[in-house]
Amino acid sequence: MTKIYTKTGDRGETGLWGGRRVAKNHPRVRAYGEIDELNSALGAALASIPATRNFALLRAALTRIQKELFQVGALLATPPDETHRLPEAFREGPTQTAVRRLESEIDALTADIKPMRHFILPGGSLPGALLHVSRTVCRRAEREIASLHEREAVPDSLLVYVNRLSDHLFTAARWTNARLRRAETPWSGLASDNS
Repeated sequence: MTKIYTKTGDRGETGLWGGRRVAKNHPRVRAYGEIDELNSALGAALASIPATRNFALLRAALTRIQKELFQVGALLATPPDETHRLPEAFREGPTQTAVRRLESEIDALTADIKPMRHFILPGGSLPGALLHVSRTVCRRAEREIASLHEREAVPDSLLVYVNRLSDHLFTAARWTNARLRRAETPWSGLASDNS
């Protein structure tokens, strides 16, 4: 039986792809850790989205995105001088095709909902709220990748893909709430509190 624990990280270090050991708070580890958290958040959102025909396209898109995030995570877990060890499809990160597909899905979802005329509070239905959580995790991942990019080589395609993905998740949250007939709560400023 293979054990899940290895004890190799007990001193606060972990291994990157290729074997190099780094601290668990290394920018590269933080970046791929955020992508892992995003993938888990998407899993929670997917588990809450109805498995009906109305949501089939969204469920398929989110499942594909989860697979693409494995590609993103693998590239982030690999130092630039070790990327030759990765399968060719993983070396450059998400393709322009993947980005255009996200944009096409954003456009299709946007065409199916009312225009946004005000800021909204994240929430609505459970699936919509979980997609909003995924969006914010995605933004955090984007910030970590940008920080890593300042120190080490990171393909530009990673930043473009993750940036577009956060827009996709925001739109998917709004679309899901509309499909489930859960009204969005507009942000109306800071109301005076007389209590």
